[in-house]
Amino acid sequence: MSAFAPASSLGVLATLRRGVAVSPQLVAGWKVTFLLAVVASFGRVLVPIAVQQTVDTGIQAPGGPDVRRVVILTSVAAVGLLVGAACSAAVNVRLFRSSESGLFSLRTQAFRHVHELSVLTQNTERRGSLVSRVTSDVDTISLFVQWGGIMLLVSVLQIGVATILMAVYSWQLTLIVWAGFVPLFLALRPLQKRVNGRYTVVRERVGAMLGAISESVVGAETIRAYGVGERTQRRIDESVASTRAAMVRAQNLVGAVFSSGVLVANLVLAVVVVAGTYLGIAGQLSVGKLLAFLFLVQLFTGPVQMATEVLNELQNAVAGWRRVLGVLETPIEVVDAGADGVPSPPGPATLELRDVAYRYPDGPPVLVDVDLSVPAGSSVAVVGATGSGKTTIAKLVARFMDPTAGSVLLDGVDLRDIPVDQLRRRVVLVPQEGFLFDGTLAENIAYGLRSDDDAAGAPADDARVRAAVEALGLADWVDDLAAGLGTAVGQRGESLSAGERQLVALTRAYLADADLLLLDEATSAVDPATEVRIARALESLTRGRSTVTIAHRLSTAEAADSVVVVDAGRVVEVGHHDDLVAREGHYAALHSAWVSQTR
Repeated sequence: MSAFAPASSLGVLATLRRGVAVSPQLVAGWKVTFLLAVVASFGRVLVPIAVQQTVDTGIQAPGGPDVRRVVILTSVAAVGLLVGAACSAAVNVRLFRSSESGLFSLRTQAFRHVHELSVLTQNTERRGSLVSRVTSDVDTISLFVQWGGIMLLVSVLQIGVATILMAVYSWQLTLIVWAGFVPLFLALRPLQKRVNGRYTVVRERVGAMLGAISESVVGAETIRAYGVGERTQRRIDESVASTRAAMVRAQNLVGAVFSSGVLVANLVLAVVVVAGTYLGIAGQLSVGKLLAFLFLVQLFTGPVQMATEVLNELQNAVAGWRRVLGVLETPIEVVDAGADGVPSPPGPATLELRDVAYRYPDGPPVLVDVDLSVPAGSSVAVVGATGSGKTTIAKLVARFMDPTAGSVLLDGVDLRDIPVDQLRRRVVLVPQEGFLFDGTLAENIAYGLRSDDDAAGAPADDARVRAAVEALGLADWVDDLAAGLGTAVGQRGESLSAGERQLVALTRAYLADADLLLLDEATSAVDPATEVRIARALESLTRGRSTVTIAHRLSTAEAADSVVVVDAGRVVEVGHHDDLVAREGHYAALHSAWVSQTR
């Protein structure tokens, strides 16, 4: 089950209330906006009033048409229309500003929350689907708030004002109008629930489609390499077709609801014309009042039809809102101690794992009763078979997730008690496959600089990047590139080899100047020349720092101060390389197998 399940238990109004609570900017200054909308609505009903007065007291005035009165009435109506239009424009501007401010807050909150979720939680949902929560789902809210919100507000006001004026001119015709629309209003509630359900499916299918497309783009090289383009295309086509089918089903229902509103509006207008004519013949309704009433019916039925369409858009927005709220309500497992935490100043770092255990949700234990001690300035290599739990140890030490039992201590302080920003300054993980962003080599290396560093983002960054490259002995490699530090690395660093991407990751770590380095075997899968560069860079990088290396090549273990052997989630051996080989235990067997493979 996805960790990002929509907040499906919330009704429409509860979803709106929760959304406004999350982004209060959406309703900023609503009282003034509402007042302007009221004025705009009254501006629209001036035309029917002017028509009635012009016909009854101007054109049909006793003694013949009163031109002066006609001019005055039409002039007043024109001024009223201009004022109403100005107020309507002001309402639109205010709604746009407040909605953009609120949606900006909502989008940034959603992204920040996704970013703060643990790696494990992020991995429970496809990346494209997560992106859709922050992009397309928020866009559906934007469309309703900026367009539907004002239309719904103005429509409700216009219906109310039109009803009052219709009752003044003819209560009989007013009853006819409402008798025609009451059944439609009663039918809307169950129909809206069905529309909401269908739009919820639409938002889910859109997220799944974006996930499938994103995955296929990122994995294009693998798709080509194995010749599975047609199979991948079928998956994409099925996802797109599923999304289209969901949208068509939703729009079919929306079309039926909207068409019913149009049908009822036309029938009501026809009945009003006939009934009004009879009332006029009977002397109960003047020509001007009948014409004014027909204008008012249009002002009444138009908003009713518009409100029906807006309510349909509301269902789409609510479905998107629930998905965004589902993200925001997902608990953050790795909680930042913040200002209440224990300060962790820079300096020589000691690391200790006490009785650490970890299991993934609904899975078997990955680590059991792990004890590990890394003195300040020492290097430790963690070795073991694939799936033994080595990488999980690194993720726990980097606090990408927390242990299910036991504790990880930095300088004697539990990582959960250290403010995250201070922990990130002191502990840096260099993954086996360093991620590069689309940009230049220098820009990617500069990610090692702290965002609050006085020089971060300044021209001096280039000098610091160059100094880091030279300190790690990588100047010759950089200078051999076409544009040196200005070389474009491409998306995900595809213009560089795997080994070169690892060099960039190591240079980033050097700039970060951490006290404790976690290395996930940065010398795997590279050519001999690059391996020499990496080994030389590692020597400079690790000098004087506490280092924990997830070793896949046991040459790393041979050079470490201490070796930790992990088997099936347990630490089975700890000691120096020579001592462990002499014991002829787990490590000796691993080392013997590795030596035989490297000959």
